[in-house]
Amino acid sequence: MEDTIEVILQDHARVLPTSRPHPVLSACVGALLTGMYGVWSMFVMPGFRKVPFNLKVPYLPSSKDQTLNIMKLLEGRTGRLADLGSGDGRVVFAASSVGFQCTGFEINGVLVAYARSKARWKGVPSGQATFVKKDFWKTDLSVYNNVTAFLAPGVPPLIGSQMGVLGEKLLKELPDGARVIACRFPFPSWPQQLSVGSGLDQTFAYDISSVRSHLRKVPNAEV
Repeated sequence: MEDTIEVILQDHARVLPTSRPHPVLSACVGALLTGMYGVWSMFVMPGFRKVPFNLKVPYLPSSKDQTLNIMKLLEGRTGRLADLGSGDGRVVFAASSVGFQCTGFEINGVLVAYARSKARWKGVPSGQATFVKKDFWKTDLSVYNNVTAFLAPGVPPLIGSQMGVLGEKLLKELPDGARVIACRFPFPSWPQQLSVGSGLDQTFAYDISSVRSHLRKVPNAEV
């Protein structure tokens, strides 16, 4: 979005005289930028006021490669899957297509409505793909044996703290047989079971039983 706005502004500077811009064209450009910001804020901002600042996660959809990497790390597994911050539902749809019973947690009502509409249009049974407007930080996830998360904080220093807080929550709630898959940002103190991809598309898998066994050997670690 920022790149698009910069291009518009560059074109605007080339077309209009720098001394006296045409008022009508200036008004049109201003209206366009305002509209673009409004659409962007509809998808990114709703629900943020309900979440503490250090846990806010803006909408950033998984790439095609990230989604494929998630599916590779889910191979051979079954059961219930929770996608934390499900956005437009692409991970939920991919996982439900291979038999997982999926729930997408999302606080952005616009994205929840979009994902539900897409599920109806695709004919996906509600038992295979459910989207709920709910804060996963405040939800007990103990019924899920598969969890996917792509936390994309707007402020880089918060990445580690968010993943650390999420890790503590998952260790308290998930069963031993659960697997957690994190896109791009790994859990800071967890031993990886598997890793697929590289760079921005790198995806990490963690088996909760292995994580607990590892942390029991670490002094002062909470398990």
